[in-house]
Amino acid sequence: MNVKRVHARTHVVSADDPRLDVHDLTYPGATGAVRAHFAKPKGNQKLPGVVVIHENRGLNPHTKEVARRVAVEGFLAVAPDALSPVGGTPDDVDEARALIQTLDREANTQNFVAAVKYLQTHPQSTGKVGCTGFCWGGGVTNQVAVHSPAVQAAIPFYGMQPAPEDVPQIQAALLLHYAEHDDRINQGIPAFEAALKAASIEYQLFRYPGTEHAFFNDTGPRYHGDAAQLAWRRTIAFLNEKLTS
Repeated sequence: MNVKRVHARTHVVSADDPRLDVHDLTYPGATGAVRAHFAKPKGNQKLPGVVVIHENRGLNPHTKEVARRVAVEGFLAVAPDALSPVGGTPDDVDEARALIQTLDREANTQNFVAAVKYLQTHPQSTGKVGCTGFCWGGGVTNQVAVHSPAVQAAIPFYGMQPAPEDVPQIQAALLLHYAEHDDRINQGIPAFEAALKAASIEYQLFRYPGTEHAFFNDTGPRYHGDAAQLAWRRTIAFLNEKLTS
């Protein structure tokens, strides 16, 4: 496969960015306390919230930085650590990937549904909440949309689709990002689209030419800058449309 890759990183939002309040926290989940990275614009204004869900490598620095990017755009952002039930994300990437496979799927979903509730009830929240996630986290984003009627905007990046019979439970508007070359994930698109149409669920779907799975991750080998930037602009516009209007 001859796929053009663009590696230059665009903007990075550091943990000490003067525009933000940033800290780690825990919130109550289905399995106990869930660790998370939290960021918001400085000040006391009420804002909508966004849950940011990591890839299958756990809550690493990249995902924390994405949460800060969300916060800079005017949202309360929380990036939970799915590996909280097993002691949190380890430094070793292979260990993290293996631990992800041990998680109970239903309990994991409920831990992220609890993140929606955390943002919905935050003292600075408007009560509106969206969710976005990447790779494994894209699949979890779809599950959160199925299981949390409070989510108003869900934006999975190349995520595993929910079962067609679960799709009618979705109440969020969906923005679906897919790579052009991603056979394992893309084979689920036709059934997902058919179920979305049958249930009259609002959605937009984009496939990005010349990209592979994980094209948004600017720390990885398949990063595609042009596609990532376009997907990000669409993501922020969608969040603003659904959560701030």
